[in-house]
Amino acid sequence: MATGIPGVPGLEAVRHRLGAELFARVAGPEGPANRVRIHESPGPRWFGPDRPIRTVHGDAAMFAGGLRALLLQSLHPLAMAAVAAHSGYRGDPWGRLQRTSTFLAVTTFGTAEDAHRAVERVRAVHRRVRGRTADGQEYAAGDPRLLGWVHAAEVDSFLNAHRRYGARPLEEAAYDGYVADTARVAAALGIPDPPTDQAGLAARLESYRPELRATAQARDAARFLLLRPPLPWAARPPYAVLAAGAVTLLPHWARGPLRLPYLPLVEEAAVRPAGRTLTRTIRWAMTPPSPPPSPSGDGTERPGR
Repeated sequence: MATGIPGVPGLEAVRHRLGAELFARVAGPEGPANRVRIHESPGPRWFGPDRPIRTVHGDAAMFAGGLRALLLQSLHPLAMAAVAAHSGYRGDPWGRLQRTSTFLAVTTFGTAEDAHRAVERVRAVHRRVRGRTADGQEYAAGDPRLLGWVHAAEVDSFLNAHRRYGARPLEEAAYDGYVADTARVAAALGIPDPPTDQAGLAARLESYRPELRATAQARDAARFLLLRPPLPWAARPPYAVLAAGAVTLLPHWARGPLRLPYLPLVEEAAVRPAGRTLTRTIRWAMTPPSPPPSPSGDGTERPGR
């Protein structure tokens, strides 16, 4: 990918600053150290460099996919109650995002040992998260049925976001491979029989439909995520584009309960193109610059560099 446009003074500085700010938001203060550990530590990985999960999780389309996942997951009353009571999404939304993004990065790109430790930490947290909904239903974050919903909604969101906004959308067989890759992480988290292809994923999501509804907590979370994000005013217009793009990715049956509009002509003519442009901008900002050419001019780096 090109790292700049010749003749535009200061563009590379803008790119560096924007990329650094985005990375800091998503990865947090430990981000630089985590990045080195995840990508540079020697050892076997769960997924090789050619696996679809690396393509999907390494793309800027994840920004829209993550927001879509949160909206969709909120439709399960037990999942939403657990999030509202225990996740700190209002008091520490960036911390929650950073923990989630680090987990995804470690399990996708990190060593098998590091991925295993990350999974064990999440399972330990899940064992402590228990409670009751406002109408008296008990929930436990470690409940395999509840974990299965969170996983299916997340994978479906990341897949659909990549299909629409990814730099290089995959073939259908590769998207099946992506679902199969995510099943390895799901099984490690304690989810029984996770789906391993797109047909299985669609069937799994459909099986949850009778359990889904929009509670007051879910609609309140949607308003917070879409209309009142904890961002400076200068960042809100691009975030609004991201949020609108995420909403267009939701299935139609999920929008009504959350009171989200469906305007197909506006979405096709304006929202989706704007979402693609924003995603390209994020990708441009967060892609490391290409290394400078070697002194030999043949692209080969000299020893000791």
